[in-house]
Amino acid sequence: MADTPAPGTVRPGGRTARVRETVLQTAADVLAEAGFEALDLAEVARRAGVGRTTVYRRWGTPGTLAADLLDDMAAQSLPRTDTGSVEGDLRANARLVVETLTDPRQGRLFKALIAAALCNGQAAEALHRFYATRIEEWAGCVTDAVRRGELPAGTDARRVIAAVSAPLYYALLNTGAPLTEADAHDAADAALAAARAGVWATAADQHR
Repeated sequence: MADTPAPGTVRPGGRTARVRETVLQTAADVLAEAGFEALDLAEVARRAGVGRTTVYRRWGTPGTLAADLLDDMAAQSLPRTDTGSVEGDLRANARLVVETLTDPRQGRLFKALIAAALCNGQAAEALHRFYATRIEEWAGCVTDAVRRGELPAGTDARRVIAAVSAPLYYALLNTGAPLTEADAHDAADAALAAARAGVWATAADQHR
């Protein structure tokens, strides 16, 4: 007998796909409006105009629903910018992070999803997948820069991209200071300076 897929992991098409899209959009609205603690499956079903049984059968828990939303966001995220220079690419990445986090709806949504990840294992795993997907997408700007000779050989592209967004998320979650385009450029430039200095390059590759 075949194993039954875990709630929220099936990706069927047709009407079921439309129901999923509607429920995920509604879940995002609830998270942005009131946070993870307000993500009640019965209320999501009511607002989405979907049968409660369908929502409980498909997702089962608020954590599963939040995780599915994160996976959907990762699948639909935009491709990286290619400006032709590593400085331009990293600044574009940082500006995208700032624009997302300062957007009235998206900023609240990400805060809610981060909160969900702190108290729910499924949401935490999905948040890790989301950022791994985004870092992998933008890592190409670093590998391109290495190929062009702008950065040392062996530079760890994923660590550079993570270093761009890290201070921006820190500011969002810990300092409460409003993020600006200047903050984006500072974060990108600091990561670039470290990358140029070989902070994320292996010694063996640097001396080849």
